[in-house]
Amino acid sequence: MLERRLYDTRFFVEYFYSEDKELLRKLEEELRSVKERMVSALTVHEIHRINLKREGKDVATLRSDTIRRDFKVVDVDYETAVKSAELRSGHQIPMADSVIAATAQIYQCSVFSDDATSKKYKI
Repeated sequence: MLERRLYDTRFFVEYFYSEDKELLRKLEEELRSVKERMVSALTVHEIHRINLKREGKDVATLRSDTIRRDFKVVDVDYETAVKSAELRSGHQIPMADSVIAATAQIYQCSVFSDDATSKKYKI
């Protein structure tokens, strides 16, 4: 069992919206295999906005509350902001991606995300 892992927005998009039963089974197995599941507050913002647009306020609130219950929500604090800016500046990556990467570095954990090369989840 992994000690901890950080989950990004793409994980939740697939988890909430995929119709692929095999992928959903793998995502649930993934969740069971990690002791401490973490999510950036920025990811909560992104997934809440997506859910508002697709499903409305009630569903968005329910899903965000579920994330807060089942994951440790990590705030974007001063250390994360500075580390993120350094990553973004040095690697020319989008702000949200740099915040997620900085958070993972600070908490010394891996990120569960889609593979930039294959666009498929690393499961």
